[in-house]
Amino acid sequence: MLEIIALQTAVEVGAERVWLGLGTVLMLLGTVYFLAKGWGVEDPRQQEYYIITILIPGIAAASYLSMFFGFGLTGVELTNGTVLEIYWARYADWLFTTPLLLLDIALLAGADRNTIGALIGLDAFMIITGLVGALTKVPTFRYVWWTISTIALIFILYFLYVNLGRAAAEKDADTQSTFNILRNVILVLWSVYPVLWLVGTEGLGLVGLFGETLLFMVLDVLAKVGFGFILLRSRAILGEEPSAPEPSAEATAD
Repeated sequence: MLEIIALQTAVEVGAERVWLGLGTVLMLLGTVYFLAKGWGVEDPRQQEYYIITILIPGIAAASYLSMFFGFGLTGVELTNGTVLEIYWARYADWLFTTPLLLLDIALLAGADRNTIGALIGLDAFMIITGLVGALTKVPTFRYVWWTISTIALIFILYFLYVNLGRAAAEKDADTQSTFNILRNVILVLWSVYPVLWLVGTEGLGLVGLFGETLLFMVLDVLAKVGFGFILLRSRAILGEEPSAPEPSAEATAD
């Protein structure tokens, strides 16, 4: 019986490493693509976006590679005797990459320093409280920390929708269009993370570590590489002439 359990565990770990390896490759491909696309760019404003956007999948690739090699995984024994396998390296990844994502979209919207500082501070608070919840041994307290982290996320999404949306409304049509797409990407994808935590191994356990690793990998790739792909292909970043406004009905009649 013990041999069967050990074999099942080995198979699950091997399957998780497949997703971690795939995540590493996809993040590296994104990093190389953004690096090649930004090679030779001389405009300081464009360089700023490229540097930030290159760092995001680059950091994520290092995190996924470390998890692939078995680093960044720890066991947390709960007070009820259950042992949870927690990838704390995932939180280390988010602690660096999510503020950079917010910095990218805040710069695009033209947000002021106070708004950017508030966003990044809230984001760090959200990730750290999420990590505390993941490492907490008392099951009830884990959900308390999850609730605190989720509330911080709600405030972040509010800032994105209201404060950054107000700032972006003063920009040209191309910038507004790119901002709206990226904001919606963040709103949708980031909202899935706490749900996955809740139903995954760190919460209710409805989704096993195999499925959880796959889903987090897909979310991370979309939220980082997909985000950068949309941003760096937009006319707002490429420096092309902004779209001309549509002629009014009166002008057409004249």
